Amino acid sequence: MSSYLADAPPLPPLTRLFPHLNSSAEEIPASTDPFTITTTTGFLPCRPPLRRLPAQFDAMSEILDEMPIVKADGTPGLVAKFQLGPLIDSGKLPDLTSHIDDLKLRAADDESAYDLEAVTALFRDYSFLASAYLLEPCWETWSKDNNAGYGLGRPVLPRCIAAPLVKAADILDIPPFMSYAASYALYNYHLVNPNLGAGLYENLRLIRAFEHGLDPKSSEAGFILTHVHMVQETGPLIQGATDLLSTIEQRPSDTDAAISAFRTMLAAMKRIEEHMEQMWSHSLPKDYISYRTFIFGITSQSMFPNGVIYQGTRYGDSKPLYFRGESGANDSIIPLLDHLLEIPMPTNPLTDILKDFRQYRPKPHREFLAWVMSKSGEVGVRKYCCRGGSTDVDNQKDSSSSGSVQSPAILLTTLYLKLLDHVRSFRWRHWMFAREYIIKRTPHPTATGGSPIVTWLPNQLFAVMDLMESVYDESGLRSIVEGDEGQEVGGDAAMMQSLGPEVDAVKEIMGNAIMQREKLDKEVQKFCSERGV
Repeated sequence: MSSYLADAPPLPPLTRLFPHLNSSAEEIPASTDPFTITTTTGFLPCRPPLRRLPAQFDAMSEILDEMPIVKADGTPGLVAKFQLGPLIDSGKLPDLTSHIDDLKLRAADDESAYDLEAVTALFRDYSFLASAYLLEPCWETWSKDNNAGYGLGRPVLPRCIAAPLVKAADILDIPPFMSYAASYALYNYHLVNPNLGAGLYENLRLIRAFEHGLDPKSSEAGFILTHVHMVQETGPLIQGATDLLSTIEQRPSDTDAAISAFRTMLAAMKRIEEHMEQMWSHSLPKDYISYRTFIFGITSQSMFPNGVIYQGTRYGDSKPLYFRGESGANDSIIPLLDHLLEIPMPTNPLTDILKDFRQYRPKPHREFLAWVMSKSGEVGVRKYCCRGGSTDVDNQKDSSSSGSVQSPAILLTTLYLKLLDHVRSFRWRHWMFAREYIIKRTPHPTATGGSPIVTWLPNQLFAVMDLMESVYDESGLRSIVEGDEGQEVGGDAAMMQSLGPEVDAVKEIMGNAIMQREKLDKEVQKFCSERGV
């Protein structure tokens, strides 16, 4: 048990905290946040996103239909002609904030309850409009001369956009700016054939886009929909994580159940990374810098040196606001594993950004991830999984096998290390995307979320590599996998035979991690030197 949680009261039962975890979509009321987590839908919305808002919001919906650089009918839209800002400034869009109360559920027991699917769709649409309005001048500067940078964005968000956006954000308890889950990606798809679901990539389409994304073959569509395709595999990841925590807390001697939970998560991560790898063909690196213009935030960005004033909102008409932009780093897959596996992050400003990203996730994601972090520390996941080697050999003897280390305990440690390796592999792919899609193509120093583009991802990647080395050494796996000059040792022949494939996998995992660490260190130094960082 982690010392900082040693005196903390036990957490409430999982079923009380997350009553819909094992529910079907039909059982979840509309007043529930659409990002309510289930073991079927995982981190995707529990029901497909609402495509169209009620008629009261037609004035806004129609502007959004006209907004993209290329509209659904293939003709140029407002932003292509730099006309969105002038249209909004002319008063064409009324302030529709009062109509948000039309989204209350009149039949609900709680008179203040909203249809949160409709409110989330409202937040998505207004956040798209806000980003397009604020960043349209940057798009104009960049599109006329790709080497000229982005110039300045608009410093004021008018009341007709700001007020309804803030009210929707307050209802959902998220910041009033475009986010990865509740607007840009995970609540921005629809299904061509609802009966086929999101598991078939070709069945996915975007609802909103900035550039060419309404064409399903475009790189913008591919970038967003690849994320959706990955996240639709997260149900088993939720199941495996909760099963593992339950086993360690209630049945710690049931190693078979813990091993089964790990295998469930490893299978899910294998599918997720297979989908992730398809990003290269679904969204071409050369195209990303273009539509990326519209997903920057308004903090730590040269385009908004003085933030943005949100007119007509509770923030006041003179206080500048600063919000982070849309970022795949706000996805919940890797944070779940960070917390579950108790991966320690270094104490530095880069990790502070990682923590700051948490508030941009949907409330159900935040609550679930916080529970996993607390429960993992409470039951001691890492200690439980890594007890089978040299640090505790005496307690792992099997009297019937001439004193060899029990293979189930070592198997559990290898599975823990393999899941760590998926975190490494996922983050390594993310680094490769950043390197090929961004770093090599633009000198702009910050990512869309406001993090330093060169050093931020390596901060987390080095952390998981460090833990892998520690587990390899401290668990005794190194002494099992390697002997003097790399020869296999460690126990009797029967144990080695039973663990053969796992031992081989560990040897490959650690060899690859050591090699990648050296490569990453050289690349970071090179890019920092080139950019004067």
